[in-house]
Amino acid sequence: MKVAITAQGKEMTSSTDPRFGRCQYFVIADTDKSSFTAIANDNLAAGGGVGIATAQALVNHGVEVVLTGNVGPNALRVLQGAGIKVYTTQAPTVQAALQLWQAGGAEPLSQASVGSHFGMNRGGRR
Repeated sequence: MKVAITAQGKEMTSSTDPRFGRCQYFVIADTDKSSFTAIANDNLAAGGGVGIATAQALVNHGVEVVLTGNVGPNALRVLQGAGIKVYTTQAPTVQAALQLWQAGGAEPLSQASVGSHFGMNRGGRR
């Protein structure tokens, strides 16, 4: 199973990123193969439609589960439409988030946890 975790870096020890559409990286863990790969979020600096484009990128990577701090309504709609399960986690690292999810400790999301454009103002960026 492929599990994508929003991250600030490329490693399992990297900090998680609370944003979905504007996270820096996705660390994709393959739980069947006990391996992982990191992909840069190409939509990080896009002007609009970021959540939808980012969600579609994960669909294209064959992801089945997403672990993130927050996700907006448009991205969640795309992910759920593709059958991807979305969980919220406040774990400090990618590895901790994955372990928490595997232990059943991540909260499943049935509705968006933030409104549209949540990640646009983080750190004064616009």
